[in-house]
Amino acid sequence: MIETCEDFKNNVLNLGVDVTETDFNQRGYHLEVALTLNTVREFAQKAYEHGFYLVFVTGFHVLPEEKEGVKFSGLEVVYQFARYDRLCRVKARVSVSEDMTVPSICHIYQGANWHERETHDFYGIIFSGHPNLEPLLLCEEYRNYHPLLKEEEKLKSFETVSWPAETPESANAETAALSDP
Repeated sequence: MIETCEDFKNNVLNLGVDVTETDFNQRGYHLEVALTLNTVREFAQKAYEHGFYLVFVTGFHVLPEEKEGVKFSGLEVVYQFARYDRLCRVKARVSVSEDMTVPSICHIYQGANWHERETHDFYGIIFSGHPNLEPLLLCEEYRNYHPLLKEEEKLKSFETVSWPAETPESANAETAALSDP
């Protein structure tokens, strides 16, 4: 069993994902993990094997962008994982490709089933491999209505709506500088 967040961080770095330590007091999680579509299930499996439970799955909508020659839809899926036995929270996110598909993790975490259905309702993201991606909260007549998608002219860039990446040390130094008279 992984003993600390640092141990978990070192373990998931082997997946080839970007992992950033964050200031828990500022953000509410210790690690931020940037996943790729190919690492979503593998990351979820590692989190499960190391005693993490799934807190939530959600989405958010920003300006579409191109990363390393691949176009993305502007949607992100965000996962948060935590442990019962020690304070260690992990936020993982993945950019949704233009085909609006992300691998489902409900075969790893059963609770992801309704989280993914809710995210599909609100954003139109398709979770491939999901056993029952039927509407959860919206009625059947509104299958193509996704109320949390923003109008194109109101979209902002990912950088605009996100905190800049920083380590706890730099966050603590900044907080200390602000508290000096």
